[in-house]
Amino acid sequence: MKHIVLFALGIFVFSCGKKEETSLPIVGPITESVYASGVLKTADQYQAYVTVNGIISQLLVKEGDSVQVGTPLVAITNETQRFAAENANIAANFNDFSANSGKLDEAKLVIESAKNKFRVDSSLYYRQKNLWDQQIGTKVDFELKELAFQTSKSNYLAAIQRYKELKRSLEFSSAQSKKSLQISRNQAQDFILRSKTNGIVYSLLKTIGEIVSPQTPIAVIGNYQDFVLELQVDENDILRVQNGQKVILTLDSYKNQSFEAKVTKISEIMNERSKTFVVEAKFTKAPPKLFPNITFEANILLSKKENAVLIPRNYLKQDSIVTLASGEERVVKVGLKDFQKAEILSGLKATEEIVKPK
Repeated sequence: MKHIVLFALGIFVFSCGKKEETSLPIVGPITESVYASGVLKTADQYQAYVTVNGIISQLLVKEGDSVQVGTPLVAITNETQRFAAENANIAANFNDFSANSGKLDEAKLVIESAKNKFRVDSSLYYRQKNLWDQQIGTKVDFELKELAFQTSKSNYLAAIQRYKELKRSLEFSSAQSKKSLQISRNQAQDFILRSKTNGIVYSLLKTIGEIVSPQTPIAVIGNYQDFVLELQVDENDILRVQNGQKVILTLDSYKNQSFEAKVTKISEIMNERSKTFVVEAKFTKAPPKLFPNITFEANILLSKKENAVLIPRNYLKQDSIVTLASGEERVVKVGLKDFQKAEILSGLKATEEIVKPK
């Protein structure tokens, strides 16, 4: 019985020693912000891809090299494409219009021969016709001359038509072969990967001899003089973010230092997988040296008030209810909030003590 009394007394003493945490409102500054994490990128930074399948035969730049728009980066080889190019060149030479002028000359000779034959048969026909009109000669002679005349005329016209068709066919084949050769040469350009921006080669992702495809990134290129902060903002906060807002950020590479930036661009579409929007910002106060793909954490400043009535944010229940020291629960109107403090616009006096929720 004595032990039970001592145990109960211990519980009572312990309970009395655990005092509730209380607080009074204070007046001070508060800044409301939106948290975002992100990655530092250079302006115009992109991964370079080839548009064809092949094998890397040459690396034409090194990591750290400066490049301009159009600078060759990598050479790709593809035996099938090389054979196709050679075949296109052979076909273009074979079908070249000037190389086939002999066929047209031969067709012209056929026309000339048919024309002369037609002229002779025409003359014989009309002579025989005049004689027949005078009842001289036989009908058989007249019909034979008429048949020869009609045949010569048809052969002459057919020779002219064959010449036209031959010329048209040769012109078509020549133009088609030249176009195929042009396409082949243009495709050959695809086997040289070129820079699309002025900047620096930050990384070469492949080496000589590796097989690449249009789905394979080859290099990372960007503008080393201009950096962009790419922030990921939650969909619940994006409506409060606007261009021109101040950003305070810390870089993992610069411990215990903060830097300033300004929002410059807000994405119009949400990433469905991460449920975030991309927000871009540019430094207004940048560190002396930067590298692409550095990670950072940032706060986008939404609004600021110097003399606000503040309470600890963790003293709020359901973001709108406080508990007075008397035990009364009261609904308050909340204004700005940060991670630690909340502004009270109405519902609580500066002299009223509140209790931290359990």
